[in-house]
Amino acid sequence: MGNQVEKLTHLSYAEVPTADPNGLDPEEDCARIGVSYIFSNDDDDLEDHHETENAQNQEEKQYDKRNELECAVYYRDECVYEKSTKNVDMGTYSPENLSNKCKPGDLLEFVATGQYPHWAVYVGDFQVVHLHRAEIINNFLTDASQGRRGRVANDLYKFKALNPDVVVQNAMEQVGAKDRELSWRNSECFAAWCKFGRREFKVGGEIRIGKQPYRLKLQLSEKRSHVLEFQSLEDLIMEKRRNDQIGRAAVIQELANHLNCVEEISNEHNGD
Repeated sequence: MGNQVEKLTHLSYAEVPTADPNGLDPEEDCARIGVSYIFSNDDDDLEDHHETENAQNQEEKQYDKRNELECAVYYRDECVYEKSTKNVDMGTYSPENLSNKCKPGDLLEFVATGQYPHWAVYVGDFQVVHLHRAEIINNFLTDASQGRRGRVANDLYKFKALNPDVVVQNAMEQVGAKDRELSWRNSECFAAWCKFGRREFKVGGEIRIGKQPYRLKLQLSEKRSHVLEFQSLEDLIMEKRRNDQIGRAAVIQELANHLNCVEEISNEHNGD
């Protein structure tokens, strides 16, 4: 792991557009480049594609918090999302213990190694509403978790939350919606929309123009970070979730490979 980070910090980015979440020039030679692309299509069906529904519901799935990638999301100069052990309680709980810590209107995030995080809205009486397999459904928290550990995720997004009663109402009113009736690409966008009511979480909620106002800052180590740029929050969330699914070590290796490729192209160009 240490060698991978070191590998990132000794590259030249002379011909690569750089980006800083605060609009400032990068200090020293921090590994930051700005790009705008989506690596893969996020589909909540993928979360349990390789498992039978009942086989692992009764046992806890593997989760390693050390492989969770810390990151922050900026809209221009404003931080609108932050996952950091310094600012948010990143602890996770078994589904049974988590159900005792929830209040109606809470956002829940279920995590497991190698899977997309699954988000849900707690609506009371040990039940949640969530987007699962292209349908908004209402079931028990323990069933929605499918054996994954979970946490209350109210503080990850920095938007002003709606009244808890409104959050629950938003979620319950969508129960039964499916397929083309849906306005969200994944469980996180749906749950966050219920909580904050912002159109940015909906499919096509923002007009994509030439500018790229959103930045995803990946914290690779205590002093090293990498920034990606996006035209919409929806696109950024797709990439953030993909990073969560593959894990911190894989993201660092992927960036090392990508940046090595960039350096080779730059060296070839300079040699002409």
